[in-house]
Amino acid sequence: MMTTQEKNISRRRFLKVSGGLTVLVAATGILPGCQVRNKEELEAISSEISAWVHIDTDGRVTVFNPATEMGQGSLTSLAVIVAEEMDADWAKVEIEHAPIEPDTYGLTWGGELGGPMITAGSRINRGYYRHMRQAGAQVRRVLMNAAAEKWEVPIEELRTEPGVVIHDQSGQQLSYGEIAGFVTPPETLPEIPTDQLKKPEDFRLIGTVIPRYDIPGKVDGSTRYAVDVQLPGMVYGVINRSPVHGARPSLQNEAAVKEMPGVLEVVSLDHGIGVIAETIEDALRAKKELQIQWSEDAPAQTHTSQDVYQNYTSIVGTGGPEGRKTVDKGDVTRGLRQSTRQYRIDYKNDYAYHAQMEPLNAVVSIADDGQSAEVWAGSQAPDGARQAAAEALGLQFEQVNFHPCLLGGGFGRRSMSGFVTEAALLAKAAGRPLKLQWTREDDVQYGAFRPISLQRMQAGIDENGLIKSWSHTVSGPGGGLLASGADTPYYSFDNQRVEVRAVEHGVRTKHWRSVGHGPNKFAIEAFVDEIATDLGKDAYEYRLQLMRDHPRAQKVLKTAAEMAGWGSPAPEGRARGITFSEHGGSYAAAICEISLDEESGKIRVHRIWSALDAGIVIQPDNAVAQMEGGIIMGLSSVLKEQITFENGRVQQSNYHDYPLLRMSEAPESIEVQLIDSTEDPGGIGESGTPLAGGAVANAFLALTGKPLRHMPFTPERVKMALNGELMG
Repeated sequence: MMTTQEKNISRRRFLKVSGGLTVLVAATGILPGCQVRNKEELEAISSEISAWVHIDTDGRVTVFNPATEMGQGSLTSLAVIVAEEMDADWAKVEIEHAPIEPDTYGLTWGGELGGPMITAGSRINRGYYRHMRQAGAQVRRVLMNAAAEKWEVPIEELRTEPGVVIHDQSGQQLSYGEIAGFVTPPETLPEIPTDQLKKPEDFRLIGTVIPRYDIPGKVDGSTRYAVDVQLPGMVYGVINRSPVHGARPSLQNEAAVKEMPGVLEVVSLDHGIGVIAETIEDALRAKKELQIQWSEDAPAQTHTSQDVYQNYTSIVGTGGPEGRKTVDKGDVTRGLRQSTRQYRIDYKNDYAYHAQMEPLNAVVSIADDGQSAEVWAGSQAPDGARQAAAEALGLQFEQVNFHPCLLGGGFGRRSMSGFVTEAALLAKAAGRPLKLQWTREDDVQYGAFRPISLQRMQAGIDENGLIKSWSHTVSGPGGGLLASGADTPYYSFDNQRVEVRAVEHGVRTKHWRSVGHGPNKFAIEAFVDEIATDLGKDAYEYRLQLMRDHPRAQKVLKTAAEMAGWGSPAPEGRARGITFSEHGGSYAAAICEISLDEESGKIRVHRIWSALDAGIVIQPDNAVAQMEGGIIMGLSSVLKEQITFENGRVQQSNYHDYPLLRMSEAPESIEVQLIDSTEDPGGIGESGTPLAGGAVANAFLALTGKPLRHMPFTPERVKMALNGELMG
């Protein structure tokens, strides 16, 4: 398969091949599963397929999707953006995976093309929005130019309806498929000025309810995930991984394990022992029999998570080491000193596991001559996974054909490529196609977790009761993972400092849905409520005052308050809490209504009202679903989820001791209102999750007069809070 670099071609060139209109770039997989066209099928269509769009002479429009689909709906939304600008007939739109070519399809964190192909940070719609609009508009312009030349009329006299170009004066019209059959493509695509793109009021597809492309296959079972891939002669691999991250294995009974039925090979890795067997059952039986002696010199060996908070308290104290300042405005120290009243409170959160539905897995097949390989995997970073496989096999990036599959959940966990490296190494040892399968226990105990952290919040109040000076110091592992969401661009603080004082324990940490926003927004919003309560101010009105310079944020907060009837009495035995957050350019507010069983210490969330301003919303129905799912995941993490380490070992292993929110525990209702906006799209997938901590803590404060300052709010901690034992 030729790559863009090998052919030295531009993605901005059109070609007419096989009776269709294309932009040069080689293609790989077809959605909604991870099926892949073989070489003969590709050549029958064209050896070069569109970078973004291919139009067949029968009018079918294929849009190539550069993002990973893991249930968030970007597979459909990006195609909607292209189809909107090119005025495609949605009934004739098909969607395929884009090639794993980051130079063409990747996206920098600044929003330009050519960066990594990673689906994370709620950046897909907002990052690709202008690029996909431009691509669609360019296709439309080329089609209109071709029609104008054929009819010998000015292009200004033409217009489009879905799938057709129309000349009203003569009554003529041509379908896009017909034009694709005769068009003479230009050398380069025309650049369409932004002011010539569609106005939001003219959108036909964007902002309407369009069924998601990936749903039917998930419902009827036809979607194939990597775990479903079966290859002739395929064998299976499992790995017993380090119980303490960094510990090295020494296998004591290799000969005996190799004699077990079905076992083909035993492979030593830096972090574990792999078993290759004819069946997954044979592999798992052998895994249980591995007798491994682990080295005891790993840095994580001394880490016991519930003991570190005392150290964090010292680190964030006035005598602690100076960290990395992410916000430094005004003079916080002077502002605190000149305040009429000061507050200082510490908030804490434990490690959290991703708990994605599908445990990690990958399939690798190496060519007989060892000079190429194929990989099937569901990855949030398919270019990184492709590179990881290449490096493990001693190949070049171009020698690995990566087949992207849909993901059974990601949340950041599948942005890592270690599981693909493992599969490649075991396949190389096996000499046959191999499927690597993690168990749930593997995934929990060798996970990469949302970091534990302590947030020291300090504020100084002026004579009007407003916050004059604000300090937020975070300590914990994970480096930059700690900082996200600690800024408050919607509150007006004259003096503000946000500082991260990172500590490493040798354990694995990773992005977790909304990253640091969950812990940080909990601390920020709980702190604001505690201040408002102490000052005798209404929590909603107090936030409006803090948002005095930010009308867009105020509108979101007001909308949520109106939805919930803020100010009206809650039902007997219940109370409401309010919270606010921003993520990826979107603003969100929520109010939750809770009750409490004081005997058991269990908090019950009954209702959630949430408002979201995410700019232009591509798929409103999906946006609501994303908010609902994010809120549920947030509530689960806030009320239940907790990973603990003892001497470097994860103490949990499966859902019996890492409980998730059950359906019977979900709120009776979650209402979401989207606020109309003409701003560019913001992130949605991670906007709901950070709302949960502050909303529940603040409702608890309103109900009991006691603060909750340590997530998760387990029944034991709730009882301690009621007894005044968790006052920070």
